[in-house]
Amino acid sequence: MSRYDYGGWAPYVPVAARRAKAAKEMDKLRKKGVDIQAVEITGRTIARSFWGKGWCDHLDSFGDYSNRLPRGRTYVRNGSVCHLDIRRGGVEAIVSGSSLYKINITITSLAASNWGTLKQQCTGKIGSLLELLQGRLSDEIMGVVTDRKNGLFPLPGEIDYKCNCPDGASMCKHIAAVIYGIGARLDTRPELLFLLRGVDHEELIDTDTATAEITSGNSRSNRRRTIAGDALEDVFGVELEGPPETPPPRRPTASKAAKKKTARKARPFKPTPRSIAELRKSLGMTRSEFAETTGVSAQSIKNWEEASGPLALQAKSVTALNRLHEQS
Repeated sequence: MSRYDYGGWAPYVPVAARRAKAAKEMDKLRKKGVDIQAVEITGRTIARSFWGKGWCDHLDSFGDYSNRLPRGRTYVRNGSVCHLDIRRGGVEAIVSGSSLYKINITITSLAASNWGTLKQQCTGKIGSLLELLQGRLSDEIMGVVTDRKNGLFPLPGEIDYKCNCPDGASMCKHIAAVIYGIGARLDTRPELLFLLRGVDHEELIDTDTATAEITSGNSRSNRRRTIAGDALEDVFGVELEGPPETPPPRRPTASKAAKKKTARKARPFKPTPRSIAELRKSLGMTRSEFAETTGVSAQSIKNWEEASGPLALQAKSVTALNRLHEQS
């Protein structure tokens, strides 16, 4: 009888075999409607951006983590993190090992006092935020957001994790792989760090100042800011107020039934998390398709639908939603 029969380690399974098995299981979950989000690493570098490297370096700076995290590097590099979903206050993931293991990580929301200090030091400094998107942070903002104790990255004591593998270690290699996977995900979606810490990144942005700086003038520097402003919408899911749009003309009606339908559709669409979700589903659109039609990012659509309070949307978004409402 093997050691595994007594509850020890599972037999070694080659990486290729694990990945093939995991791919089949992920396909089954996709068919059930699960939005599978695998972590794919190109080369040996796990994280390259300010946010991704900052996350990994921050946790590596703590002795307890630096001793255990390296166990997950090989796993995240070889594609074993086959699903990683970052949500408000936590992460759900699936890692391929001898079997498929489920990992849950809970992260404490950023303390209100810390968030208030960050807002005071960052709000209105749009130039610094644009530099962030371009990978060039000012020393001031860099020091604020990466502060070891009071910045945006969590302390080890604010992180709780669980894995259903048989490894009795407090941090198994599957959990370590997921923690590195979070860093890799922040490379392309830095706004998820704010979601993870339970704060709204838009509170750091003075949209009036941003609009004035991005849209004024025709100089070369202002053209660069316009491009950065577009990146701001794509990367952070933030909308910067633009010139008001002219509402589309009413469509002609051909019958009483059509007039009645048009009258109903002509009523202004009231954007709420529920009404937006229902409108998108009535049109049979995914969040990505709906985002493309409304001219915002898929993350913005997700934020709208999952918001817990009233929505304060820009005029162009309301216009787009009214147009879709009339078409539904």
